[in-house]
Amino acid sequence: MRRLLHQLAVQFVCGLVLCGLCCPRAGAQAAGSAQMKAGQSGGPTGSAGAAQAADESSSGDDASDDVDTIFPHTLTGRYWISGQANVILQGYEGFKAEYSGPNSLTNWAQSATTHLLTLYSGYELSQSTEVFADIEDATGNGVGDESGLAGYVNLDVVRLVAGAPSPYLAQLMLREIIPLTSERAPADRDELDLATSLPARRIEVRLGKMDLTDFFDVNTYGSDSNLQFLNWTVDDNGAWDVASNARGYTDALMAEYDDRSHSVRFAEAMMPKVPFSQFLDADLARSRAENLELEARGRHIVHHEGVVRVLGYLNHARMGSYRQANAEFFQGEAATPDIAATRREGRHRYGFGLNMEQEITNDIGIFGRLGWSDGRNEAFCYTEDDRTLQLGGLVKGSSWRRSSDRAGLAFVANGIVAEHQQYLALGGQGIMLGDGGLTYGREKIVEAFYTAHLWRGFSMSYDFQHVTNPGYNQVRGPVAVSAVRFHTDF
Repeated sequence: MRRLLHQLAVQFVCGLVLCGLCCPRAGAQAAGSAQMKAGQSGGPTGSAGAAQAADESSSGDDASDDVDTIFPHTLTGRYWISGQANVILQGYEGFKAEYSGPNSLTNWAQSATTHLLTLYSGYELSQSTEVFADIEDATGNGVGDESGLAGYVNLDVVRLVAGAPSPYLAQLMLREIIPLTSERAPADRDELDLATSLPARRIEVRLGKMDLTDFFDVNTYGSDSNLQFLNWTVDDNGAWDVASNARGYTDALMAEYDDRSHSVRFAEAMMPKVPFSQFLDADLARSRAENLELEARGRHIVHHEGVVRVLGYLNHARMGSYRQANAEFFQGEAATPDIAATRREGRHRYGFGLNMEQEITNDIGIFGRLGWSDGRNEAFCYTEDDRTLQLGGLVKGSSWRRSSDRAGLAFVANGIVAEHQQYLALGGQGIMLGDGGLTYGREKIVEAFYTAHLWRGFSMSYDFQHVTNPGYNQVRGPVAVSAVRFHTDF
């Protein structure tokens, strides 16, 4: 395993040296946005609106000289075609574990590779109406049997579904823009937003198959697993049980009000029939999710851009109860607590999230999240996390003459409520966790990455994660996970 980790580091260093020798001006040529937007989204998480925007200089032909993609993208055409490929090789050495269970992070030395390829397409039916259709192909495996952590170490694993056909239709969506003023403001054009200018005040409506994390809980510095962090609970708020099927998508109706300094968005979305199911429940009377987010923007600190977002959600589904599962065990009705046996219609799970980002200088930004959920009923869609605290920062490489390079550092502490702790301690299994026992401690994650821009749409990253108390269990771990990521935008 040491040889594997050594090879990961050598590949990264060699790529960085090669970049410096072959294209020393690549970093100087790439441009950033006013908010140091940190990488084109297009993976499983991150809003395209908060993705990296290169300087767009028209050469008289309809296209931009965008150095962050292999092929230039049209700025004035009615259509959009682009794509991305993300390959992640991860591995870790064996770690201490006093015991293991069915959903434990396996504790022997191992490595795994995931591949995610996405083709984006869009078309402007009119100045106010756009349609989008995306095709995706996800293959490979995650380390540790893809379980055993609340903050799992590779977000691309969300797209992997064993035995399901691939490629598949990822998103199919209609966007309608309703102007509330004649004043217009420039807008970035990307795979989810085709208009190059928008009414300064407007209502937007989106309908179809989508990933809610493209629009809610977005963070410029911590939402993109293609070019930034890899951990589930760094790129997203772990306490938000985001409505989605097994691949992270849902059918939803979303409405958004946008003004110069604030936005309000609401989505009514479908829930899966059972946890991590490929199939959504079409009976909205018994199964659905409401999501509401308030966003405020401004230059209130050090005269640089900052954003605060407040999120609330309420999920309705046929959920199981941790308290009931524990009670049935103590009453002798089950050999081990089984939350699946307690599922009843009419149950819900709700929570709140706080998301902030602040540009400190043109090259440095900080971010953070707080998350809380009631935790009484089972985690259904995302991960087993009832409380989360996140702090991090991202630096652009301008000071070392590589302005398209990015480096980031983040810390996350995750936790679960007492009933959830007791359920796992008695041997219960959840959607991600189940060691057969539990000596509870908060799951603490430190993640650092460096992304080197090689040439046009090619980049390579080295990522390191240190996880203490994996799966909230003090008698397992810690585990150190290294990764090399190769990414292409075209």
